[in-house]
Amino acid sequence: MSHNLQFYIDGAWVDPVVPNSFDVIDPSNEDSFAQISLGTKADVDKAVAAARRAFNTFGFTEVAERLDLLNRIITVYKKRSDDLALAVSREMGAPRQMARDSQVGIGLAHLTKMAQTLKRFEFRHVKGNNLVVKEPIGVVGLITPWNWPLNQITCKVGPALAAGCAMVLKPSEIAPLDAIIFAEILDEAGVPKGVFNLVNGDGPTVGQALASHPDVDMMSFTGSTRAGILVAKAAADTVKRVHQELGGKSANILFPDVDLATAVSKGVAGCFSNSGQSCNAPTRMFVPRDRHDEAAAYAKAAAEKFTVGPADAPGTKLGPVVSQIQFDKIQDLIQSGIDEGATLVTGGPGRPAELNRGYYIRPTVFADVTHDMRIAREEIFGPVLAILPYDTVEQAVEQANDTVYGLASYIQAKDIKKAREVAARMRSGNVYINYPQWDASLPFGGYKQSGNGREYAEYGLDDFLEIKGIAGYEAAE
Repeated sequence: MSHNLQFYIDGAWVDPVVPNSFDVIDPSNEDSFAQISLGTKADVDKAVAAARRAFNTFGFTEVAERLDLLNRIITVYKKRSDDLALAVSREMGAPRQMARDSQVGIGLAHLTKMAQTLKRFEFRHVKGNNLVVKEPIGVVGLITPWNWPLNQITCKVGPALAAGCAMVLKPSEIAPLDAIIFAEILDEAGVPKGVFNLVNGDGPTVGQALASHPDVDMMSFTGSTRAGILVAKAAADTVKRVHQELGGKSANILFPDVDLATAVSKGVAGCFSNSGQSCNAPTRMFVPRDRHDEAAAYAKAAAEKFTVGPADAPGTKLGPVVSQIQFDKIQDLIQSGIDEGATLVTGGPGRPAELNRGYYIRPTVFADVTHDMRIAREEIFGPVLAILPYDTVEQAVEQANDTVYGLASYIQAKDIKKAREVAARMRSGNVYINYPQWDASLPFGGYKQSGNGREYAEYGLDDFLEIKGIAGYEAAE
């Protein structure tokens, strides 16, 4: 990559104001395999100024022009899919095929869905003698995480472009290479200069500068709840809009009538997907108390089928977690489960025996988990499942909702009427009944400390728009 030590600002690859090299680590082997440069407030100022100039033109383009731009981006994105997959796999540890099919594939799905959405989206409607208009909010700052990097880049950049916004993207410094390739894609697709800008850097420097910048009209942030709070505080002085998709501790309630073997196995797979590094992972499995031991046995069998290994090794189903920091945090929480009296069904502390380098976690299942344990309360962000027994569905619902988070909930039941009744009571932005297929048209976002605002399709597009009422519009003609 020729641009990894540069930023993309005002339609060109430019050197940082002050170079500051930073190693990108391959979590499969703990080796540095690339370097980027971390930015400063001065780089952010340049990027925001470019975006502000560009918005004065791009904010008034026709829908057809923006739609054509999105379609060109999709074409180039497809062409660069292998490059994107390799970058994601090396920087955050996703197994090669999963990186290609899921990590890159989900980005393509968002871009495609946004192009479809833009075709039919109504930006204005008459109301009596008045006109209601949806207009781009202006210059937006985008901060994206390392766990599903292309998912979050595309479901922010896509609607921002569709709306007519100009933007500055700060990807995670841990997994930045896919974002650099994405910037190359946008450049090749002919995004007007200044409309899209990329500045690499860390949260306390570049993230803070973006969030507090007086010429940034909106912040869209995905990451931890802790970091999201800091973004909101930094943005408060300029009263800009802040949309956040934050942490989660999603409950998976298995009703007494389910096929337990299937429901548990699919629940383990959902929890362990992406090495457990998904904010909406179903990490708390609620099962009927009289079938608890049976559920634990099914979970053990399912977990032990996951082959842990390097991202580039054939047959790897579970790659490493992303960093030493994440590895240490997960190890601490696994140990807390043991110390607090949960039953360790499989897995546990340390790396798998055959792996002595890399941030590998043993696929872990705890049973006999109680609602007050750390593993039932804190977001682990690794392949660790907690099984909690319940006496009544009412008790399960109460405990499932008793969390500071509210991103997703999962319900498994043969009786769809009862499943729908419980879905209505779940305090989460999404509820998934009987493991449905992922849908890019469904709104995504959280309640409570899982954030605010919604992403995907028209819901994401709406979040990048202001609403203007023009009174007397019809009478004025």
